[in-house]
Amino acid sequence: MSALTHTRTTPRTPALREMRFPGASTVPSQPLKMTWPRRLATALVLTDALSIACAVVVAQFLRFGSGTGSVANDQLYTAFGIAVGVVWLAALSATRSRETRIIGVGLIEYQRVVNATLWTFGLLAILAFLVRLDVARGYLAVALPVGLALIVVGRMSWRRALVALRREGRCLTGAIIVGPAADVRRVIEQLQVNLRAGFRPIGAVVTDGRRLREYDGVIPLVTVDELAATSRRTRTRAVMIAGNLPGGHEQIRDLGWQLENSKVELILVSRLTDVAGPRMHLRPVQDLPMVHVDLPQFSGFNHALKRAIDVAAAGSALILLAPLLAFCAMAIRLSSEGPIIFRQTRVGLRGQPFTMFKFRSMVVDAEARLAGLQAERDAGNDVLFKIKDDPRVTPIGRIMRRFSLDELPQFVNVLIGDMSLIGPRPPLPREVEKYEDRVNRRLLIKPGITGLWQVSGRSNLSWEESVKLDLSYVENWSVTGDFVILLKTIRAVFRSDGAY
Repeated sequence: MSALTHTRTTPRTPALREMRFPGASTVPSQPLKMTWPRRLATALVLTDALSIACAVVVAQFLRFGSGTGSVANDQLYTAFGIAVGVVWLAALSATRSRETRIIGVGLIEYQRVVNATLWTFGLLAILAFLVRLDVARGYLAVALPVGLALIVVGRMSWRRALVALRREGRCLTGAIIVGPAADVRRVIEQLQVNLRAGFRPIGAVVTDGRRLREYDGVIPLVTVDELAATSRRTRTRAVMIAGNLPGGHEQIRDLGWQLENSKVELILVSRLTDVAGPRMHLRPVQDLPMVHVDLPQFSGFNHALKRAIDVAAAGSALILLAPLLAFCAMAIRLSSEGPIIFRQTRVGLRGQPFTMFKFRSMVVDAEARLAGLQAERDAGNDVLFKIKDDPRVTPIGRIMRRFSLDELPQFVNVLIGDMSLIGPRPPLPREVEKYEDRVNRRLLIKPGITGLWQVSGRSNLSWEESVKLDLSYVENWSVTGDFVILLKTIRAVFRSDGAY
């Protein structure tokens, strides 16, 4: 009898086919080292924390002095102050106010800071109500504006430092530009001029077969298909699509898949210029993504809020600056003959003339001497009369102009409603007569005591530069933007930028 050998056979599991995902690299991602964004983010966290701590201390001191008079209340407000700091810092992180792509340019960073502040105090107010925590309203009324102002000032200081470094060619993100030659050339030129954007073009891929003129430091690369590998090899941090690619949206999608493990940003460059980011909204509709551009609004809630801020700020300024106003008036009276206040007709909202008030900084017959000085006007200012060493300005007037003290009476114009704190420059009737149709859009909102023109060079600007800034403000103004312009105005006044 032969021995039967029974062999247990294990069913063979069919081998799984190796799954490959389009564009996904099988090589583990190697994060590119970017030390400056991390250092900047750390610096912003520390600055924000210090600003919040100062605001809490100031609020507690102004509300209660050295103490509340009760140990229990002292402990309560100490704990509440810590809670304010923790929640505020968390809100600043949750709103991504320290995101690298928004640091150093635009208003989105400041808008997110404002949003985080409002969320913080909204949540704390709800929490205090739910747990029946009796917190003095004066405490929050001080901590909110002081903390917000300190945080914004801190952010502006770091932004200024970052911009200075970028002008030296540091803290820039390497980018490869892809698209038709004309679009690639346009983007490269803009990035090389506007270093504040934070990008350094290091390579270009031309998709329409045309030759690209050589640029400093910009290397002509190969094809779009080899772009992902090239970006990893050259340690590029951004790929910018300028214009249409031959493969359409599918080629852009495939490129995104190839870049997903490389920590490289994919950026689509829009042709929309002079349109602020908050006015643009992406609305995907199946295979047809649409970008909605909000039309400029010249009435409604935001304008009512702007007017309320104008009245409150102008009234407060006239009260707080009363001693300075009196000193300026006395200096004018003692130094030269003539009225203290100079009244001049300017053109305001929708072309309506109004009387603007200023401290007199010129001799009494300044208007009579104007015709003889027309030939000496600054170059490039055929509409706007400006001359650097105007002989009509008095010695006291020159000092007042240097620090913009001559414009303080315009707070009265703001109270009356003829002007706003922030807005386009109030033009003279003779200037408006020479306006082109596009320039007339400056008159769609109230003129301002200060504006983009004030913080961007003041009298150093040419006529075209002044118009461009004013039109940009008319189209894109916001309450947050006004707040930032106001802070920049303070710096410009103390530095006497472009004042004459």
